[in-house]
Amino acid sequence: MKLHGMRLQFVSISLIVVAIGARPLQAQSDHMHQLATESKSLTQAQGALLQIVKSSTVRFKGVSAAEAEGYHLAFGCVTGPDAGAMGLHYVKMPLVVDPPMMPNGEPDPTQPQIVIYEPLPDGGLHLIGADYLILADPWEKAHPLQGAPQMMGQLFHYFEAPNRFGLPAFYTLHVWAWKENPNGAFVNWHPNVSCASFSGQTQ
Repeated sequence: MKLHGMRLQFVSISLIVVAIGARPLQAQSDHMHQLATESKSLTQAQGALLQIVKSSTVRFKGVSAAEAEGYHLAFGCVTGPDAGAMGLHYVKMPLVVDPPMMPNGEPDPTQPQIVIYEPLPDGGLHLIGADYLILADPWEKAHPLQGAPQMMGQLFHYFEAPNRFGLPAFYTLHVWAWKENPNGAFVNWHPNVSCASFSGQTQ
């Protein structure tokens, strides 16, 4: 009887150990599932933002259409610090001075402050994306606790002053909607964009 009781006690202890060991595994599994869900949601938001930018800028494939709506070349052709470039920025200044916002307080993705072109060897320009530019000082005064602006889950990048563009400190979000960027659709520099065919000033 004593031996039988010891066996039962050993089995009970073993079951408790297995149960305790399973808890971290279950917690890890739940955490991995949550991360996968969040990643999927972020990917969907990124795809939605790219589509909105495409739909909102398709009319600017010809640069004359952008100019007719008040976008004008600024900064020359912006080249990268190491490789690649940002290209030609056509800026609509009224949208910089008074950035359009969505009802939720985020910048409006349908009204970019800048449309971006790449100069082509034949002298033409190829629409490659859009850039959203928010001046830091007015944004921070209006949103003292929020930090950098976001748009559909994408965090804007900060450029301090002084900077190569001669602007006060600002936040920016490039969206490479018309030329796929191997480094990501929302990074500042595009490794496959070149200013080599631009005859004017480069930065």
